[in-house]
Amino acid sequence: MPDTKLRWGILGTGNIASRFASQLPSSTTGELAAVGSRSTDSANEFGGRYAIPNRHGSYQELLDDPTVDAVYIATPHPLHVEWAIKTAEAGKHVLCEKPLAINRSLAAAMIEAAVRNDVFLMEAYMYRCLPQTKLIAQLVRDGAIGTVHQIQASFAFQSSFRPESRIFADELAGGGILDVGGYPVSMARLIAGAAVGAPYADPAAVTAVGQVGETGVDEWSVATLFFDSGLTAQVSTGVRLGDENRVRVLGSEGYLVIEDPWFGGDGKPTHVTVHKVGEQSRDISAEPAYIYAAEADAVAAAIEQRQAPEMSWADTLGNLAVQDEWRKLIGQQYASERDDAIVPTLTGRPLTRRADAPMKYGQVAGLDKQVSRLVMGVDNQETLTHAATMFDDFVERGGTTFDTAYIYGRGRGEKLLGQWIRSRGNRDEVVVIGKGAHTPHCDPESITRQLGESLERLQTDHVDLYLMHRDNEEVPVGEFVDVMDEHFRAGRIKAYGGSNWSTARFDEANAYAAANGKQPLTLLSNHLSLALAYDVPWAGCRHVSDDQSQAWLRERQVALFPWSSQARGFFTGRAKPEDRSDEELVRCFYSDENFERLRRARVLAEARGVEPTAIALAWLLHQPYPVFPLIGPRQISETRTSLPGLSVELTDEDVAWLTALD
Repeated sequence: MPDTKLRWGILGTGNIASRFASQLPSSTTGELAAVGSRSTDSANEFGGRYAIPNRHGSYQELLDDPTVDAVYIATPHPLHVEWAIKTAEAGKHVLCEKPLAINRSLAAAMIEAAVRNDVFLMEAYMYRCLPQTKLIAQLVRDGAIGTVHQIQASFAFQSSFRPESRIFADELAGGGILDVGGYPVSMARLIAGAAVGAPYADPAAVTAVGQVGETGVDEWSVATLFFDSGLTAQVSTGVRLGDENRVRVLGSEGYLVIEDPWFGGDGKPTHVTVHKVGEQSRDISAEPAYIYAAEADAVAAAIEQRQAPEMSWADTLGNLAVQDEWRKLIGQQYASERDDAIVPTLTGRPLTRRADAPMKYGQVAGLDKQVSRLVMGVDNQETLTHAATMFDDFVERGGTTFDTAYIYGRGRGEKLLGQWIRSRGNRDEVVVIGKGAHTPHCDPESITRQLGESLERLQTDHVDLYLMHRDNEEVPVGEFVDVMDEHFRAGRIKAYGGSNWSTARFDEANAYAAANGKQPLTLLSNHLSLALAYDVPWAGCRHVSDDQSQAWLRERQVALFPWSSQARGFFTGRAKPEDRSDEELVRCFYSDENFERLRRARVLAEARGVEPTAIALAWLLHQPYPVFPLIGPRQISETRTSLPGLSVELTDEDVAWLTALD
């Protein structure tokens, strides 16, 4: 906890901002320093009401105020992302009203901004900071009602329907699940975690029903959360139908009742009631606390750790994952999340490479663009929002190149990439890798049909690099070269090659091209990683791990775009000799030799201050031929831990030692 009081700025002047401002003087650690509004009049009125010395007529002026250490963001939901990121960039700590963002993907980007700028960030679930909430978790951990079996939690209210109201507005991310539904979800996850001795637990499955109103927001819904421990939770929320707004925890020996779970008395005495078989019910008192003052004190107590145990980053992401699924299950989606939305950047600024971006680049014969040495796989993005946050982050880190395919997500990957490119207007700046002719449609005719569909999905007239996704050796190689040459001469592709082609077939194709004045193959995408592949995950795949293929690559200097460059997570910590739960990982990569390579990667990683995945990528990038590893991060944090592989310097001795058999 800081020796001096934390100086708070409040961004926004609505009702929730007023509640925070009114209670902060009751905290032991904080003081009001400034307020920022979109108008000077509003800032002056609010500042006068709460005796705030510095009053700013814009949010940016608040962030520029040197008297502010931490900012409480109290804007409508959709503005959280922009101003939390800008607050972090200003070097100020962030307490952001719930929900942290309207979906998990946006929240992950906000967390990444906090990491990058080394500031504190917490989602403002103020009830999590109350003594009453901590008492509930302790009673569950102590077995006060035996084995917990079910949780019932609700937060719902009835509001008069007004389409222009924030509660019902699509553009303001209205509805119950985001506004108050996160409370019962977070309480259920807290209790489910306490029941197994953990800070929280994430459900293994969710089911839900609900009512989506005419403005597109959810008006009432109930969901069931199923946890691996066998525990279930029923959670309900709504904005057009009230509920009891209490929590019941049912166990093998009795049950707990919390009549005021979300506000905990707010400065008044409060309690948890324990009902146990054979005993009189009893009220266990919790220390009174003002909810927003308690929240401010929790921030101050954890500020050096950059996240608070009351609502850690992982906890926030888990909560939003449930809320995302809950909304999906009842068919609720905001217009800004649709696949055809024009998605703005998170800060509203043009997308640019950051000055400290670590990316390196290479050239591919036939293409006059810089190809980033790491290539973003376009097959792990679930929504347009998810794709946009991942792709924007990659570009900010210097990435230019995206790998997609006709079959990925049955075309969804191409559609998401195309819509992102349209939103950014950056087609000329990015390198798009397309793939077609996958089994069972591995023939020249399918290439033409699939390429046409791919271009339509991508909303472009060409792909930069095109790969035949599989080879069909029953088809004369010249027929493939002929059709690829046709598309090259028409400008629909700039360069091409094979994915999962043998080196012999590659040579045969280029011999045909040379003899017939056709465009040759200049790139190959087969598997290669620091971990030797003993099998391949899919039929028709090929690797180039063997000595003969390696000699061929060194001699030909063909650009290699290796897939599964990080061995399907082998170097992330997932692989353990005793853990054989991932059958594919075991089949393809488990061996004494690979575990020795993993051990050596860890040794070098510790010495270099990076993760073993970065060493695995560095090994690839230090091969004596052009290598552009394909990476498949599912989250921004995975991109972040991969990129140090670009700057890790390995000596020839290091490279040899990683694969030596001694």
